[in-house]
Amino acid sequence: MRVKRGVASHKKHQKIRQATKGMQKSHRSSVKRGKQAVTRSLQFAYRDRRNKKRTFRQLWNARINAAARQHGTTYSLFINSLKKANISLDRKILAELAVNQPAAFKAVLDATKVVK
Repeated sequence: MRVKRGVASHKKHQKIRQATKGMQKSHRSSVKRGKQAVTRSLQFAYRDRRNKKRTFRQLWNARINAAARQHGTTYSLFINSLKKANISLDRKILAELAVNQPAAFKAVLDATKVVK
């Protein structure tokens, strides 16, 4: 007996159309172009989940450096003295302190005894 595949194809096409909501022109209307667009968008999403970590670390480093320079030291000297003083605060927390609680950041900086 012959097997008709219309239902399966329709389901696959609906899945693609659902994923291309919000896209423009043939990416949304054409199944073939839509499939390409979805594949590409998933590749970008995968890549950028990793790049986001890189970007945020850069931002935190810049904020820590700016705060450290206001107190007469540099980022590298500050991070080095943190390690020597055995203080294990990550860069995310240090940047948060530098921006929102400068007094607490100064206290951490004083605890490390940084000298230029």
